[in-house]
Amino acid sequence: MAHVNDPAVIDRLLRAPGTWAVVGLSTNRARAAYGVAAYLQDLGQTIVPVHPRAETVHGAPGVRTLAEAGGPVDVVDVFVNSGLAGDVVDQAVAVGARAVWLQLGVVDEAAAERAAAAGLDVVMDTCPAIEGRRLGLG
Repeated sequence: MAHVNDPAVIDRLLRAPGTWAVVGLSTNRARAAYGVAAYLQDLGQTIVPVHPRAETVHGAPGVRTLAEAGGPVDVVDVFVNSGLAGDVVDQAVAVGARAVWLQLGVVDEAAAERAAAAGLDVVMDTCPAIEGRRLGLG
């Protein structure tokens, strides 16, 4: 069965301050992750850039993997293609994240089911910046 996003979960994740590990975030300003991460910070979220180069982005020090994020992760924001998303979701479960947010165009039904079965909130195939603006945030 296809995953359906819960509007109440989207609203809660965007309004409640937390730590968002943004997987795929680099200093490349042309990538959507760059602008979305800035938007999340504007909402009061703490971001942790997760990228193999572990770059500092928007003043936040980067890490190479989710396992290196340190501290609790509230939301893992997945900016990788759908073929790689399942592995990131499995890592999110392993580090004890509370939610996974698969970006617009990132769809992995099996990974969404695994995350939900592990007790994580799941949002898929949408963007926090689009949803936040729709809700009148930022």
